[in-house]
Amino acid sequence: MLETIKDAVPAGAGNAGGTEVQRPQALLQTGVLQNAILTSANFSIIATDEKGVIQLFNVGAERMLGYGAAEVINRISPSDLHDPQEVMARARALSLELGTNIAPGFEALAFKASREIEDIYELTYVCKDGGRFPAVVSITALRDDDGNIIGYLLIGTNNSVRKRVELERNEAMAAAEKANRAKTDFLASMSHELRTPLNAILGFAQLLESGSPPPTSTQRRNLDQILKAGWYLLELINEILDLALIESGKATLSREPVALAAVMLECRAMIEPQAHKRGIGMTFPRFDIPCFINADRTRVKQVLINLLFNAIKYNRPGGSVAVEYAPGAPESIRISVTDTGAGLSAEQLAQLYQPFNRLGKESGAEEGTGIGLVVTKRLVELMGGTMGADSVLGQGSVFWIEMKLAVAPQIEVRQAGRAALAQVPDGAALRTLLYVEDNPANLELVEQLVARRADLYLLSAADGNLGIEYARAYQPEVILMDINLPGISGTQAMQILRADPATAHIPIIALSANAVPRDIENGLAAGFFNYLTKPIKVEQFMDALDAALEFSQTASGTRPERRRHDAG
Repeated sequence: MLETIKDAVPAGAGNAGGTEVQRPQALLQTGVLQNAILTSANFSIIATDEKGVIQLFNVGAERMLGYGAAEVINRISPSDLHDPQEVMARARALSLELGTNIAPGFEALAFKASREIEDIYELTYVCKDGGRFPAVVSITALRDDDGNIIGYLLIGTNNSVRKRVELERNEAMAAAEKANRAKTDFLASMSHELRTPLNAILGFAQLLESGSPPPTSTQRRNLDQILKAGWYLLELINEILDLALIESGKATLSREPVALAAVMLECRAMIEPQAHKRGIGMTFPRFDIPCFINADRTRVKQVLINLLFNAIKYNRPGGSVAVEYAPGAPESIRISVTDTGAGLSAEQLAQLYQPFNRLGKESGAEEGTGIGLVVTKRLVELMGGTMGADSVLGQGSVFWIEMKLAVAPQIEVRQAGRAALAQVPDGAALRTLLYVEDNPANLELVEQLVARRADLYLLSAADGNLGIEYARAYQPEVILMDINLPGISGTQAMQILRADPATAHIPIIALSANAVPRDIENGLAAGFFNYLTKPIKVEQFMDALDAALEFSQTASGTRPERRRHDAG
């Protein structure tokens, strides 16, 4: 057996002339290398006969496993030194892989080696004292000159250190993932908590701004300051939450063909009034041929609005902003936003996408967070695009994005804007609106908004269970539902109402400070007719309410007249 092992170690070739024996061959001839291998304390070397009974057990095997050679030679198989459950599992895996029945034991260990398939596997060694350690074992079939198997050679090494490092790495990754989840959940929770008071601040400020009698000039200036600061704070909350979601890998994006011209038109409608207020001229491209990009429509709009708003905000008085498009990389389109602002130095360009770095603009008149461009770039990259910037000091900057082109969808369904509901004549039937809300400030805000509509009557319930009772009793045309309610959640209440044939037809609008994209998606998927986030934007709220009322009227046909009634 020892001679066979010796023969399995490749000998060195002689020199070119063949008159002198090279040193590796001399080592083998003198047995020095063979003895060093067999007496190695760092590797377990076990040799068996063709039946798998141990015939050689080196010093390294004795040190690792605690057995003396005399205790195992001609007595046991190497499989007796492994965890039996793992040996059985290996037999089952081999049987499945090779489509044959492999018996547990040494046969399972030696099966591949016997078919001249190199095999290295990981199993747990069981020591004499009952201790265990993970090992990596390679097994080789030993053959005689005729190719017959006369035994097997197993060389093993202790794998504890690597396993410990892997475990520590996995634990560290799990801890980091847990910390990321905790951070995201904390920011989502803080977003909700901050949005709730902001809803009251911005909502009542909008009421005062548009109330009757109109505010005085001094009051209007004060309201402008409140609204400006409130909307800026909301923007800051949104940007921080966006950045946290992106960094933690929780940002949700859909990929679909997006009509670039339509998105650009919406962005223009939102941004151009801001430019005119600052005396900034704007030019937009014409899309003579329909152009579609593979992206998330909402996120593309967010990216473009951020670039356009920055181009206005950091421009010079009387400056200009030009939006252009051109072919980019293969199968891509490049959209550029060029401004005539102060420009950026090479050092500033290098720091452009560092979170919270405002590139020296902190002391300027313009408010900012230093987050917007970071979020914008990462959103573009998540959609498979690229983003860059070029700038010349004193002349202005060009920010561009490149997005992959998409094939136009076969049918593009676009919903036309719905005309406002006609003024309700005197004596007409009232339509009932139920608002399920436990926050008095939020309730009062909606009460004042609804009070401006002569065709609506508002009922309110302070928790989900009471809201369900009111919905069944009063059959409102539309229900507004907060999500975080005492007792059962707004989502649970909505699902109960959806399952009840008496209330299943009523459109239910979620009105919540839970503004994380996945919350909105989950809410709509759960069955809400619409999902509005706080702080309330009055115009958006009224549009959503009108759409729900129209749906209610269409879905229910002719409904019995309702007059003002008391909730009791």
